[in-house]
Amino acid sequence: MNKIVIGITGATGTTIGLRVIEVLRDLGVETHVVVSRWGMQTLSQETGRSLDYIRSLSSVLYPPGDMGAAISSGSFGVDSMIIAPCSMRSTAAIALGLGDNLIHRAADVMLKERKKIVIIPRETPLSEVHLKHMLSLSRMGAVIMPPNPAYYSHPSTLKDVVDQFVARILDQVGIEAPFANRWKGMKSSAQNVISIDSD
Repeated sequence: MNKIVIGITGATGTTIGLRVIEVLRDLGVETHVVVSRWGMQTLSQETGRSLDYIRSLSSVLYPPGDMGAAISSGSFGVDSMIIAPCSMRSTAAIALGLGDNLIHRAADVMLKERKKIVIIPRETPLSEVHLKHMLSLSRMGAVIMPPNPAYYSHPSTLKDVVDQFVARILDQVGIEAPFANRWKGMKSSAQNVISIDSD
């Protein structure tokens, strides 16, 4: 069974992190979840959900200030980490190795152990400082995935947009989402193929 850390920080887009946790619960994946103080405020604002709801979905829910938690050590052994959404403050702290809360520390563990970490940065437009930190993290091996919608799937609701993106996130950690909407090529491609004679 996979063991995945999920961090939710104080940026818009907490619906994505929440949906990741819901899907992993349904798939029987062991989840170790941390929600920052501002992540909780934003989650409540955007979804109306409480920390109790997150707790009901998670295998383990840690307080963000619990620096002695199991996930603060590489010896605990997890497979990957997803931070969705990741604020620019958290992006900077992780890039600079400033482990001042459990999300930052768990991310630092993933980087030093060369484990997969997927970061969903939420800010627009991006300043040079933001881009610099994201480039640093990418060079360290992190996957940087801005939450861009896939228009080719013709989403009709916000849930469609979120589910498509969550499926792409889970692809990065080797988990198949049952609702993944895969690209199957342009609709007209089969009609426009030109047959070239081998002669």
